Amino acid sequence: MPGNTKVFQKIKLPEWKPDFGPAEFDAKRGATVIGARDFLVAYNVNLNTTSTRRANAIAFDVREAGRVVLENGKPVKNADGSSKSIPGSLKSVKAIGWFIEEYGVAQISMNLTNINITPVHIAFDEVCKKATERGIRVTGSELVGLIPLKSLLDAGKYFLKKQQRSIGVSEKELIKIAVKSMGLDELGPFKPEERIIEYLLKEKANTKLVSMTLIDFVDETASESPAPGGGSISAYVGSLGASLATMVANLSSHKKGWDERWEEFSNWAEKGQKYKDELLYLVDKDTAAFNMIMAAFGLPKATDEEKKIRTQAIQDATKFAIEIPFKVMEASYGSMAVIKAMAEIGNPNSVSDAGVGALCARSAVMGAFMNVRINAAGYDDKNYVNDIVAKGKKIENDTIALEKEILEIVNKKIGI
Repeated sequence: MPGNTKVFQKIKLPEWKPDFGPAEFDAKRGATVIGARDFLVAYNVNLNTTSTRRANAIAFDVREAGRVVLENGKPVKNADGSSKSIPGSLKSVKAIGWFIEEYGVAQISMNLTNINITPVHIAFDEVCKKATERGIRVTGSELVGLIPLKSLLDAGKYFLKKQQRSIGVSEKELIKIAVKSMGLDELGPFKPEERIIEYLLKEKANTKLVSMTLIDFVDETASESPAPGGGSISAYVGSLGASLATMVANLSSHKKGWDERWEEFSNWAEKGQKYKDELLYLVDKDTAAFNMIMAAFGLPKATDEEKKIRTQAIQDATKFAIEIPFKVMEASYGSMAVIKAMAEIGNPNSVSDAGVGALCARSAVMGAFMNVRINAAGYDDKNYVNDIVAKGKKIENDTIALEKEILEIVNKKIGI
């Protein structure tokens, strides 16, 4: 806009400072402006009615804008001339009712403009409440497009908590609970791999090992290929230890007569799931670290420059190959807090499972430490090597001591 000095001066204000480039308007080259908003979820709730009017009434009940106040069929005006309105019950929600001829039902069609303020499960429950007040029943819902994984995980936890059941279950189970609770599969199959953003973006090559069957995994381990090796196996053994502790927590949460303690065990189970998931992630990461070292050794070394690049690549890959099994050590040792708690306060019928979990965690820590040390032998920064080996030794010693404590508890409860 030539001559509009106000616009040109605005760029000099601190809050309008460009992310890149000088704070001067370049009339010749112009500027590039990129806008962004939070993720929007398009979400429809199905009703057991064919009435668009009644669906609209529910939509007005819940949407943030609410409904316009009418008097004698005309909008009531505020002092500033705007229409007076009664706000709806949900923030960051736009909604309207309509009839879907394809399905023969009315729907509440919503745009959730900020799912951190009003997540999907809260929108669903609120529509259920308002529909019931008007004598209408919600029969299910549907997503239009994609949804972040966290939205469905949060929904699964929300509905499990309402049932006073443990939320320390697998990602797959949480998604299943969310889908069934909100009836996302009423109008057609709900395929998480096609509707969840993270699943669509996930590269299967990064989860090659953990996606295998048990038989394929052990066959791959037993093959002539050097990977997966001890590091990946240590991570997997650690995940089994965490899984056993999580199982005891979930069994305890649902134990008859222990209803008042369900939340306590649910919290332990959720912690166990986090350790399990981290260790499963590290199974493939350890093999990736080995492959990085092999790729670095395969780089050309004909010239001094190539040798320099190759040497640096080997050092970078070696450091990565030290860090991954060290993370396995940390996660496996961390899981022992859950294991010990389940040995002490968990379902006594499953105390042996906690004991096996301790054995797995100890083996994971010791096995991973072997990988830390063998990879550290090839790393040039000896200060770093000495520091991480010292830290690893402490974790190993603490793990062995904690395993002894847990096994004493377990054996005492077994009694024979």
